[in-house]
Amino acid sequence: MQSPIQAVYMRGGTSKGVFFRPDWLPEDSAIRDQLLLRVVGSPDPYGQQIDGMGGGTSSTTKVVIVGPSSQPDCDVDYTFGAVSIADPVIDWSGNCGNLTSAVGPFAIAQGLVVPPKHGMAEVKIWQTNIKAKIIAQVPVQGGRVVEGGDFVLDGVSFPAAEIPLEFLQDTDQSDAMFPTGQLMETLHIPGMDPIKATLINAGNPGILVEASTIGLKGTELQPEINADKALLARAEAIRAHCAVLMGMAENTADATRLRPHTPKLAFVSKPQAYVASSGQAVSADDIHLNARIFSMGKLHHAMTGTGAVGLAAAAAIPGTVVSEVLGQARTKLRFGHPSGTLVVGAQTSKKGQDWVVTSVTMSRSARRLMEGFVFVPDALVAGLDS
Repeated sequence: MQSPIQAVYMRGGTSKGVFFRPDWLPEDSAIRDQLLLRVVGSPDPYGQQIDGMGGGTSSTTKVVIVGPSSQPDCDVDYTFGAVSIADPVIDWSGNCGNLTSAVGPFAIAQGLVVPPKHGMAEVKIWQTNIKAKIIAQVPVQGGRVVEGGDFVLDGVSFPAAEIPLEFLQDTDQSDAMFPTGQLMETLHIPGMDPIKATLINAGNPGILVEASTIGLKGTELQPEINADKALLARAEAIRAHCAVLMGMAENTADATRLRPHTPKLAFVSKPQAYVASSGQAVSADDIHLNARIFSMGKLHHAMTGTGAVGLAAAAAIPGTVVSEVLGQARTKLRFGHPSGTLVVGAQTSKKGQDWVVTSVTMSRSARRLMEGFVFVPDALVAGLDS
């Protein structure tokens, strides 16, 4: 026998996840996590999550909790969990920028936000993982979310309604944007040549390096990277080393085991032509740079939304790895990723002698895929209740 758990399955940007309201889940966080792991089908030694809602990739193994906001100037609280496929771990340390685009539509459909009858509903979101405010503009018609449209997002097969997002940076805490206090530094990792990197907190904690410094071109797609176990091991060594430098883990072993979601490692290069995973030709003349990002131990099939936020922030500030590759600071950036291209913008200001980014904007889309109930074995529910 099985027990039903109310849920909504949604696509947001180039990711998918299972969405819940807090009152649909156990209050105890440890019990809740056991339940959510079973919902998505983790841990799975086969890596496929056949016995759950997860899709066997970092982009499709995610959970979201949305409820009334704890903040007086926000409408909803949004908590994101990146679920490990192979291990019994849910990493609540960071945000998913892609699934952020589905939070507003979910909140409106659940009655957490009352939209205008027609036009754009502004949904003010408090991202609890990273303590940041995000504003989503959700199209509505007749008081209901508009999901169909002609906005095309590379990495998503079908067009949908455009949802503009604005990620706000608290300028009172801007010194935390560069957690080591440097715009660029040299990493000394055992067994590797020195690597220049920018360590940044924008969207999510991130590590930005030039592709050539880690032996890559910047035009790679998933099959080339994800089949190379030695390369993935080197990428994880860099990520774990930087997690310690950024004060996010006590040691590299803990970073790998307990914090697989953040920080994320991204690499950039000067513009180069390539053929995207869809077969689309991307011209070097149409982009400002090439960018790729690792997510949960593998190369991402497109670009994480928070990765795009970090790229935009670093591009807008002179002296970072990204602005040096660009040859100048840019407040509007078009970059090529494995599935195509993406445009992001950043607003910057000065705080004393330091540059800060006050907001980053981009557009995504979202769609409900299923709503109703997911099922978990009665034996698990009985164990959770005991």
